[in-house]
Amino acid sequence: MKSEPDAFSIDDLASQPDQTTHWEGVRNYQARNYMRDEMKIGDGVLFYHSNAKPLAVAGTARVVSESYPDPSQFDPDSDYFDEKATEKNPRWQLVDVKLVKKFDKPVLRDAIKNEPELADMLLIKKGSRLSIQPVTAAEWNKIHEMAGVDPE
Repeated sequence: MKSEPDAFSIDDLASQPDQTTHWEGVRNYQARNYMRDEMKIGDGVLFYHSNAKPLAVAGTARVVSESYPDPSQFDPDSDYFDEKATEKNPRWQLVDVKLVKKFDKPVLRDAIKNEPELADMLLIKKGSRLSIQPVTAAEWNKIHEMAGVDPE
């Protein structure tokens, strides 16, 4: 999961009650589908700081809810309001995530790009801009190794 630290950082997640938040505001159908169809309670999440200096995997979180309708789509005062969404036919979903670990040593995008074992990771593919992307078990383990921590 990618987030711009100016909008919501791993430190913001750490400061939330129970270090948990709902991952609101996803407005891309493919990213929504990953959350809705693929993410399950207990799944690990790499928390990536995008549009930041440095670009990096800052830590990990865990999915702690099944997907459910994103309430911000119904709120006309929200930046994420969608006039076509209705309570009966919501268009956007979210999951709740809980902080697991903030990395002492974030894994920089440049290091990921230079790691042959991560050459196929969607995060570094040209044109891959989705805020939510799947990660393989091998990629998960390698990122943890690069961060100097054991995978959870």
